[in-house]
Amino acid sequence: MTQPPPPPPNQPPNQPPAQPPQPGYGYPQTPPAQPPQPGYGYPGAQQNPYAQQPPAQPQAYPAQQAPGYGAQPHNPYAQPTQPVQGVQPGYGYPGPGQPPTVVTPPQPGTGGGRNNTVLFIVVAAVVAIALIIGGGVWYARSSGDDGKAHDTASSSGGGSNGTGGSGGPAGGGGKEKAPDDPASKVLFQVPLPQPQDTVVTSGSWLTDTVYAKSGIAEIVGYDPAKGSKLWTIKLPGPMCAASTRVDDAGRTAILFQPKMPAKGSTAGCSQVGAIDLTAGKKLWSKSVNSGDFPITFENVTVAQHTVAVGSLEGGAAFDIESGKVLWQPKTDDTCFDEGYGGGTKLVAVRRCGTYDNRQLHIQTIDPANGKVISEYQMPDGVEYAAVVSTDPLVVGGSSDNVSDYFSVDGKTGKLLARIPAPKDTYLGRCNGLSQIDGCRQVVAGNGRLYLATEQHDGKGEYSQTNEVVAFDLKTGKPTGQRAEAGDGYTLNPLRMDGGNLLAYKSPPYNKGGQVVSIDGGSFKSTTLLENPGARSVHEAETGLLPDYAELLFGEGRLYMSAVYAHKSSVYSKEYLVMAFGTDG
Repeated sequence: MTQPPPPPPNQPPNQPPAQPPQPGYGYPQTPPAQPPQPGYGYPGAQQNPYAQQPPAQPQAYPAQQAPGYGAQPHNPYAQPTQPVQGVQPGYGYPGPGQPPTVVTPPQPGTGGGRNNTVLFIVVAAVVAIALIIGGGVWYARSSGDDGKAHDTASSSGGGSNGTGGSGGPAGGGGKEKAPDDPASKVLFQVPLPQPQDTVVTSGSWLTDTVYAKSGIAEIVGYDPAKGSKLWTIKLPGPMCAASTRVDDAGRTAILFQPKMPAKGSTAGCSQVGAIDLTAGKKLWSKSVNSGDFPITFENVTVAQHTVAVGSLEGGAAFDIESGKVLWQPKTDDTCFDEGYGGGTKLVAVRRCGTYDNRQLHIQTIDPANGKVISEYQMPDGVEYAAVVSTDPLVVGGSSDNVSDYFSVDGKTGKLLARIPAPKDTYLGRCNGLSQIDGCRQVVAGNGRLYLATEQHDGKGEYSQTNEVVAFDLKTGKPTGQRAEAGDGYTLNPLRMDGGNLLAYKSPPYNKGGQVVSIDGGSFKSTTLLENPGARSVHEAETGLLPDYAELLFGEGRLYMSAVYAHKSSVYSKEYLVMAFGTDG
């Protein structure tokens, strides 16, 4: 038997794994690996009703034990190989000091709706098992909707070109082309700030002229190829959340605290602001009061020229150029806008009903005035929802992580398809209230829903792998398209590029990650970029994997960035940003 790979370079032998970061100032979109304690500006637990204690971090690989975090011992994709003795780096669990992705639990007090949800999940699992089709891949039924091109380099999902329908989409038409040699090098690195407490640093954007990244109470614009600083925007307080959307004038939106909080307290995520990424300046900042106190917002997005924010006290919207208030939360009824999905269209996730009898409504609304264009009522038992894409309109919903995707006609509000996606079969994750606009490991476009499967045993010892499969958004049936990651790699869908799907391949322990373009028609995979496999580079790259970091790819360059800053382990070198490319 071959020997397992050596311990990761950032973890010394016979040492326990690095402790997860302690909570600090800022409002995290994904809770840290330990139950949050009041820290330096970190909001109290009462502000996030979805919070739940996540599982403990796994031990450093490859200890002789059962598969760790992210491994699925009973996954239906498993091939007849040797039993997995350990897990390699980059297979879905965080590196030292990085918080893992946490499953968002349902809100308490939902009453009888829970019984319906449990019944549905059981039925969905049975249906999925009954519909096993070729290649060991599970499929289920649904249908869908075609969308127009509206993806940008900074958007993780959205529509695309393509004909859709059962005849199959047309691939190609993308802007990203394969270079003569995909071997990349590190273009630049930005060291991770070292605060005493954990600080939220979510927010990164890519335009034709700048790569911008949030830091501790600031946003910095970098030259996309050289990494030299182009501008810096100082904020009065820490970041809380950021839109992934950028409008056609290079503007986006953020949430932040109004001041630097005292240690052990928070100033509240009450400030909404618009940022001009081209000019490198803050256009305006506003707050909205509920009575005598400002509302603490949970999420933010941009749709056309509107900034929309949501919270448990309702939603509000502003003109992105002037900051003019377009609408404010309603306080005279039992419904409120929990959050919004953006892009070329604006979609509201609206919560109605009493505490023990709640209902979610998915509304396509006019971003200029909030007028409802169409509405779909989610089934009973679905307690939270997140928008995968607004065009085509696809929503992920469940009472315990994502268990279904709903394809909806945005013009009429008619349900086109309900696609069961058992969480032990697919990697797709949505974070509910804190991240209404966007989900991970799932992309909609080209008339298709693209899902990454959970990891399963690879062909080699100690290796795991996965696939990306497609569902037709009009018929709800699997298309039969299947892209394999390759032994030791894990495919993570990023965004559409014309009729093609862009995906990042998390690497095995001895190689660098890759970015590939998967043709929407043939599903043929083309390598656009392959990172160095050198130990020091690999160590830093696997600390910024898609489950718990932000990845942007454009113009042949890959940008990986951390969503938290914290005190690093003495045994590791961590970065706020790593940029790779074949140029420079």
